[in-house]
Amino acid sequence: MQELSLSSKLKYIFSIPVIISALGYFVDIYDLLLFGIVRIPSLKALGLNPDTDGTFILNAQMVGLLIGGIFWGVFGDKKGRLSVLFGSILVYSLANIACGFLPHFPEKHLVYQYAALRFIAGIGLAGELGAGITLVSESLPKNLRAIGTSVVAGFGLMGAVVAQLTVELAGGWNISYIIGGILGILLLFLRISVSESGIYKNMEHQSVSKGNFFSFFTNKDRFIRYIKCIAIGLPTWYCIGILAVLANQFAPELGIKDLSPGKAIMWAYIGISVGDLASGFISHLLKSRKRAILIMLLFTIIGVVIMLFGNTDTETKYYIFCVWLGLGTGYWAMFVTLAAEQFGTNIRNTATTTVPNMVRGFVPVMILAFDFFKNDFSVIISAAIVGAIVFGLALYSSLTISETHNRDLEFTE
Repeated sequence: MQELSLSSKLKYIFSIPVIISALGYFVDIYDLLLFGIVRIPSLKALGLNPDTDGTFILNAQMVGLLIGGIFWGVFGDKKGRLSVLFGSILVYSLANIACGFLPHFPEKHLVYQYAALRFIAGIGLAGELGAGITLVSESLPKNLRAIGTSVVAGFGLMGAVVAQLTVELAGGWNISYIIGGILGILLLFLRISVSESGIYKNMEHQSVSKGNFFSFFTNKDRFIRYIKCIAIGLPTWYCIGILAVLANQFAPELGIKDLSPGKAIMWAYIGISVGDLASGFISHLLKSRKRAILIMLLFTIIGVVIMLFGNTDTETKYYIFCVWLGLGTGYWAMFVTLAAEQFGTNIRNTATTTVPNMVRGFVPVMILAFDFFKNDFSVIISAAIVGAIVFGLALYSSLTISETHNRDLEFTE
């Protein structure tokens, strides 16, 4: 392939598919984390229990993500990437606007109404990243894929920071929901200018099975590739789901007066945003997906060890380590891109949409394991044991999965 000029590269990197996918992921992350941010004030305002009812509603959203991941993945391979970009954002935008009007809903069974709306929102939110990464991967030259997908995730993940700031400035938790929904509807109109992936168009009318989710489990080689892709992503949500979301549990053992999970999540996502941008350039320079991910995994492991067993005795130090872990686990877009490059066009969207949602779905499993080990060990040792398992699986999978840098994506399974 002839070397592209700098202006041509910039034209691809900041093309319409990249910009629209980045904006979509920004709104997606905003809406995905919004319930976690407004959980306590919204449930108290509605007369519900922030702990028991909050857990039930959050689980409803997670179930929606798992179901939606499979639905939109299959749908995108059968009907096209654009169908997911339009359908998913419409679903979660309307659900979020409806959440903004919860104070006006009938009080009877309000917890189930809230849970139903977060379940629907979860279904919609599940499709955004996978379809966006697939479209960008198939639209950009193969030597620019890593940078393009990193731009999508790096910008998109800033939605977490904006969500936190919006809640603080909007003047009401329900207003934050409405703002998120309106942003999604506005983006829906911008997506009219996006064209379907040329690679998908070439495959669309071929007589090949499209979007068969069960095909990941009917072939040994394909199944191993799929499981390895999931395992590579597990450390990202170990750091968020345990070390950030449950930050308050670490405070007593570390000798810290108080830790705010909300602040820990915000600082972690600031690091993740920078890390995601950096990971694409690292992969581009090394000409390798695997080596880029391995470097970031090792960087994260060092951070986790020092965080848990070093002198992390102040709130500020803990948040600094959250940024460190965010930087290290900022290969989120890279691992989704790796998943896109591992599989053929006929199941590519299914892979890139279900893999990250399977990783999210393992968060309750990691938390259950964490709680199990706490019966016999301290909070820090329990977190270390779970981390050792998670990082061990990720390192093995990263070392043994096939390299996909510069792989031609115009193939089917």
